[in-house]
Order: sequence, then C-alpha cells, then structure tokens
Amino acid sequence: MAEGEDMQTFTSIMDALVRISTSMKNMEKELLCPVCQEMYKQPLVLPCTHNVCQACAREVLGQQGYVGHGGDPSSEPTSPASTPSTRSPRLSRRTLPKPERLDRLLKSGFGTYPGRKRGALHPQVIMFPCPACQGDVELGERGLAGLFRNLTLERVVERYRQSVSVGGSILCQLCKPPPLEATKGCTECRATFCNECFKLFHPWGTQKAQHEPTLPTLSFRPKGLMCPDHKEEVTHYCKTCQRLVCQLCRVRRTHSGHKITPVLSAYQALKDKLTKSLTYILGNQDTVQTQICELEETLRHTEVSGQQAKEEVSQLVRGLGAVLEEKRASLLQAVEECQQERLARLGAQLQEHRSLLDGSGLVGYAQEVLKETDQPCFVQAAKQLHNRIARATEALQMSGPAATPPSALPADVGRESPRLTRLSLPTVPEAPVIDTQRTFAYDQIFLCWRLPPHSPPAWHYTIEFRRTDVPAQPGPTHWQRREEVRGTSALLENPDIGSVYVLRVRGCNKAGYGEYSEDVHLHTPPAPVLHFFLDGRWGASRERLAISKDQRAVRSVPGLPLLLAAERLLTGCHLSVDVVLGDVAVTQGRSYWACAVDPASYLVKVGVGLESKLQESFQGAADVISPRYDPDSGHDSGAEDATVEASPPFAFLTIGMGKILLGAGAGAGASAGLTGRDGPAAGCTVPLPPRLGICLDYEQGRVSFLDAVSFRGLLECPLDCSGPVCPAFCFIGGGAVQLQEPVGTKPERKVTIGGFAKLD
Repeated sequence: MAEGEDMQTFTSIMDALVRISTSMKNMEKELLCPVCQEMYKQPLVLPCTHNVCQACAREVLGQQGYVGHGGDPSSEPTSPASTPSTRSPRLSRRTLPKPERLDRLLKSGFGTYPGRKRGALHPQVIMFPCPACQGDVELGERGLAGLFRNLTLERVVERYRQSVSVGGSILCQLCKPPPLEATKGCTECRATFCNECFKLFHPWGTQKAQHEPTLPTLSFRPKGLMCPDHKEEVTHYCKTCQRLVCQLCRVRRTHSGHKITPVLSAYQALKDKLTKSLTYILGNQDTVQTQICELEETLRHTEVSGQQAKEEVSQLVRGLGAVLEEKRASLLQAVEECQQERLARLGAQLQEHRSLLDGSGLVGYAQEVLKETDQPCFVQAAKQLHNRIARATEALQMSGPAATPPSALPADVGRESPRLTRLSLPTVPEAPVIDTQRTFAYDQIFLCWRLPPHSPPAWHYTIEFRRTDVPAQPGPTHWQRREEVRGTSALLENPDIGSVYVLRVRGCNKAGYGEYSEDVHLHTPPAPVLHFFLDGRWGASRERLAISKDQRAVRSVPGLPLLLAAERLLTGCHLSVDVVLGDVAVTQGRSYWACAVDPASYLVKVGVGLESKLQESFQGAADVISPRYDPDSGHDSGAEDATVEASPPFAFLTIGMGKILLGAGAGAGASAGLTGRDGPAAGCTVPLPPRLGICLDYEQGRVSFLDAVSFRGLLECPLDCSGPVCPAFCFIGGGAVQLQEPVGTKPERKVTIGGFAKLD
C-alpha cells in the first residue's frame, strides 16, 4: 500500500516538473526581442504596447534614415566598461542612409494645408516599423526619447537568467583577462567590479567615492520609472491617454479634462485584474489539458475513420463498376439478339417485295391474253393464268398498308417507359417586353423590362445594344453584349453623347435562349450631364418656397398673399417672383440637365443666366402688377432687347398650366431648324412634355430647350456668357419643379412634392 502511495506521489512530482519546464520554455519566448531574437536589454515600450531593445530600436531607426532621433543620449551607458570595444557589435553594423533617401524621409514630415499658401515647416513625425505587429507606429517628434523603459520586464529577464543558470557567477567587467568574480555592482557606473577594481575606479576623495555599492548584476536599472519628457518620477496614470505621467505632465494643457488617478490606484486595479485572470487560467488548465487530450483522440479517430471511409468508397466503386459492366454486357447481348431477329425479318420482307417485282412479266402476259378474241382458246389459257394471278394478288394484299413498315421497331426493343411519356419538354422564355415608361437615358442608360404573362421563367438575361447613328460597316451588324444579367433591370454606363442607341433583351433558362424583345431606340443627351443641387440661400422666400431635403425639388406655395390678391383681382393684383438657383456655375464647355415641371403650376420659368445679373435682378424683386405680367413680354430669350443688347444676360422658358409659351419674339433668337419645319412656330403654345432638357453651350453663347424624352428641340436662345452662368428657376404663384436625378445613384427612387411625383 505504501509503495503505491509513493509511486503516485512520484508521478505527481514528475508531472509538476514537466509543467514547470514547459512553462519556463514558453515564458522564454516572451523574453526574446523580436529584432535580435535575444534576451531583452533595456527594453522600451512602444505605443503599440510591444517591447524592443533600445539598441535594436536605434539600429532600426538608423536603417530607416532617421538621424538624431535615436533616443536620449543620457540613457547611454557611461560606465568605464562602455568603451567601443565592449559595446554591442550591432552598433558597428549600422549603415548611414543615402543622401537622396535622407532628403526624402526628412521632407516627408513637412507639408502645407490644402488650399492655403505654403507657410512654416511642420515638425517631423517619426514612424517606427514594429517587428511584432508588422505596422508603422508613430513615435512623435522626440522619437525614442519619449518612450518609457520597461523596468519590470528587465527584472523578469534577470530573474529568468538567474533561474536557468544556477551556480553561474558574474565576472568583473574591468579586470584584465582572466577576470575575477564580481563582488560589487554600481548603479551609477552601470558595471560590476571585484574588490580591487571597485577601489580603483572609486578613489577616496572623489565624487565616485559617494556611489553606493550594490549586489553584482547583469542589468542595471534606475531606482524608479522616470518621465521621458521631464525626467521626474511618475506619480499618476492618465486613463484617457493610458500613459504614466509626472506632476508636470499632470498640469499641462495636453491632459486637461482627462481622468487622472494616482499610480497606487492604477497599480492596485491592474494587479487585481491580472491576478483574477491568472487565477482563472490556472484553475482551468486541467480542463484545457483534458480538452487537448480529447481533441488529440478525436484527431486520431478522424484520421482512422477517414482512411476507412476511403477504403469503403473505393470498394463500393469497384463493386458498382462490376455491376455496370455486367449490366452493359447483358444489354449488348439483348440488343444483338433483337438486331439479328429484326434483320432476318426485314430480309424476308425484302425478298417478298422483290418477288412481287418478278411478277411484272406475268402481268404483261395476262394483258396479252386479254387481247385473245377466240373464246375457246381464251378459256383454255386463262384458266391456268387465273390461279397464278390470284396468288400474286394475295401476296400484294399482305404487303400493303396493313403490314409492318420497315422503319418500325419490335415492341420489346422500342418500348418507352410510361414515366417518360408523361414528362413535358422544357420551353425557352418568351420575348421580354421593355418598359418604355421606366427606360430612359441621362448620364447613363437605365433599361427595364418584364416577361409576358404565362411565360416560362428565365434564369438570366442577355442585353445587346449598338449605336445607330454611325456609318454602317461591311459585314454582319456588330452588337455589344452583356451576358448573365440578373433581375429585370440593368445599367449601361458611359454611353456616347448625342447618339442614338438601339437595345434589345432576351431570356435564358435550361431549355436555351428565347427570342429577342422588340428593339427600343434611346437618344442620349447632346452634352455631358451637369449634376447640381438647388440653393435657396438668396432670392427665395422661406414662406413661399419649400426645398426638399435632398435639394433636388422645390415647391412654391403662394399662401396668404395670393388670397389677399384675389380681392383686388378686378383692380390690380400683386404677386412676388421667387427665384431658386443651382449651386453650380458653368464657366466653360457644354452642359446638359433635365427637370420635370408640375403641369398644375401657375407660372414657372426654367432657364439659365449670369449669376451676377440674376442676383442683381431678383435679390429684391418687386411685386408684379398682374399674374399675367411677364418680364420678358411673352418670351424668355431676350429677343425684344436684341436691338439694344445683342446677348441677354439670362434666358428662360415660360411654362404655365401644362403649356409651354413660345413668345412672339422667340423666332428672332431661335434657329430655323427649331422654329420652322422641324419645330413649333413662334408665338404659340405647345404641350408640356414629361421632362424638359436644357443644353448650354458656353463658348457659343447659346441655350437650347429640348423635350428630354424625344430630344426634340423647343427653343434656342442667345446668352451672354461673359461670366459664370448657373441654372435658375422662377415661380409666380404655385408650382413645383423636380430635377432629374442621375441614373447611377438611385434609379428607382420617387419623391412626391405637392402631389407631383418625381419621374424616374
């Protein structure tokens, strides 16, 4: 019984030793510098919470080209042992950066604010490539001098070295070879001494004689953690910055409003958290070890099961192959037998039919016998001929339509499965129907379609499109194609300006491709699309104009002034002109935009004008005497003032009650192609299209108003383009205007303003 208890105790001790050895080996990985892969020496804490040796950090910064930012020179060892021959060999391997690289790196920290003149130089920001997290860490302006030294890690490294090298002695660093065993250490000199060397380097009556000797050690540390900015002992901890601070740091502006606690409180809180975490981990080590054993057992079981499954699959496949081979042989034999039987039957039928052809001489002989007029002779010859004719007739009747045709197969070979006869073959989708109400071209082309009712579903669609306004090339028509389009809508990007595109769609499923839809022709805008928003900061009354949140729609509500004006309708009516401008001004090139006007609007003017003239004319616009008052005398091209001013400062198209007014003078500013045979005559009204298009040619000083659906010209006017020109919208009475939204942003979106739905 005692021997069993001793064996159990011995086993427990051995398990504990194995765990301790494993823990020591695992801890050694935590004490290695990621740069030199050696034990830490004077480790510094980077802002990313990783550690690196001070000498390694300087070497890395030197390789990166940072000069003069290697750290505080006072942190270098100043002991007699810190001579060039005793320092780390890594310091001798430093390479100075090339001049051009140094120039580039030093200039990288300087710059100017965008949009301002170049001013004073900015301080250089030093970036350190952390080898642990593989990221660039910002060290600030001071570099390594602004980092804390990890004294706790130094103590852990020293204790680990002493534990793994038990019985090893520390030698004097000043003795000539062979060195003696060190008996004293000096924190100020940062070296270990024997008795003789300590007296030699600390002579009586000098300042060094005041140094207090300590036990010999391989790592010398300051007594306390010092602030790298003020060289004072840290006493507080900033929770906001997560940094230790001294008394001077605490009162600086950089930590104003931060939550700062004494070091003792932070120490106790962090120690409690770390203790609880370690206690939890140590308490669950047995559970983790058990889970590791279970996972290893599961891993081995999975490998064995996988191998067995592979063998079973191979065996099943071999058995299946044997069954298939046997079935193939039986089927081939059955086919061979049916083939031989069928060939014999067809051969017999062929012989019979050939014998019928051989009886053609009998027919000729019978025809000659029928020519005999001597009755006794005819009866004598016809008696024996009748028997032969009867046999030939019987054979011919048996080989007639009731016989089996040569192409028929035996019942046992050609018999089909009843299940197959009930299956219907899949059909392709019908030709899609393109929705012309939702298909349009603006900055891009938006195509929408649907399948007819009772059409088989389509897995995906193919879109084909091409330009029709280009010269035809010899050979087949070249279509551009987009394959495997999901859904029932698509976006065609970057169409050519001022072109006509023809588009068609077809669906596809497992049965194949269906027919194409009918071709749809779309006109693209004549100029690049101008994207802008409505700006109601000036010229617009907040009481009468309401601009939507997305600044793409505006609604005019006359309100009380119009009600008061109704009483003076017979004597005089005073209405105000409200103006809304676009937030973008055009200064060059050609631009195009479109908008939709509510057909129920009382009087709306859509156009463009010089920004300065618009502000001057409408900033404080006076009331209009009559609701029928038109500042442009029935048209908006400025044609009436053509004798005084060649190009008016602004041009408007007047819309009211669902009609467009083309004034009497519109023909003076319009081209013949627009006001003659190809367009409406001047001095008349035309129906309001769903969308209006405005095309501005800044260099030519011309503005064209178009039907944005068919791109039919309505009016063309001259315009003074001596300055920035911006879109403008005028309201007299109630009305609403909606800007055409770009196709690529939200083609399906709809916004209703005063009962007027925005067109997609």
